[in-house]
Amino acid sequence: MKIGFLDSGMGGLSVMHRAFQKLPSASYIYYADEVHVPYGEKTIEQIRQYCDEAVGFMVDKGAKSIVIACNTATSAAITYLREKYKIPMVGMEPAIKKAVDYDNHRRILALATPVTVRGEKMKRLVDKVGGNEIVDLLATPELVRFAEKGDFGSEDVMKYLEEVFVQIDFTKYSSVVLGCTHFNYFKESMRKIIPENVIFVDGIEGTVNHLIHEIGMEDEMEEADYNKEIIDISKKIAETPVYFSGKLVESGEEIRRVMEYFEQLEKVQRIG
Repeated sequence: MKIGFLDSGMGGLSVMHRAFQKLPSASYIYYADEVHVPYGEKTIEQIRQYCDEAVGFMVDKGAKSIVIACNTATSAAITYLREKYKIPMVGMEPAIKKAVDYDNHRRILALATPVTVRGEKMKRLVDKVGGNEIVDLLATPELVRFAEKGDFGSEDVMKYLEEVFVQIDFTKYSSVVLGCTHFNYFKESMRKIIPENVIFVDGIEGTVNHLIHEIGMEDEMEEADYNKEIIDISKKIAETPVYFSGKLVESGEEIRRVMEYFEQLEKVQRIG
């Protein structure tokens, strides 16, 4: 089974990284739409067109199922894509329900892109899980740009985080929802500002579990131990074609760039 992963850039690697751990027997293909990143500041029509082109490309390359590893793209395009391609297709959504289930008394801060924050899907999701009174939405688009540059903890990153969080009294919050796959790279930097008792919540685990169920590979699923490396990430990524807007990553510099993202994911995956 070949599984395709789509994101506007490098954020979706955080989802594929977890899929590597839980379903090492599958093969993968990754499409980073670097030409059009960030999706979070494009129109719905543009995002739908970009996703259609990317999914069609991966299907032509043999993908039998697709993960839209981007909250923004899921919100804008997944209904259209499912109707067109008729293959198993799993999307991302901000893990609001997981945060509400964890603590429905204290406040929840949901970070996302502008398109996701403004979207009707987010409003319906918050309403569905009963979070209208406790969920605060905050757009943090610059984190996508920082992530695409591979900048996860510079002075500029910290200055930006301090600015966006300046009015947040974290003593009133139980969790921070990372509503964009790019945001996972910044757990370490965010933790310097956000107290230890405020947990990070994301939809990665649920998305990967949903994928495994949709493609009927539960018998091959492995429960990865975060405290040990159960697979050789270098070997797995070497076996996985990565495309930047349809162009195969082949140069040493581009390959090293991809590996740096996986190294950062290995570092932050234990931060909860």
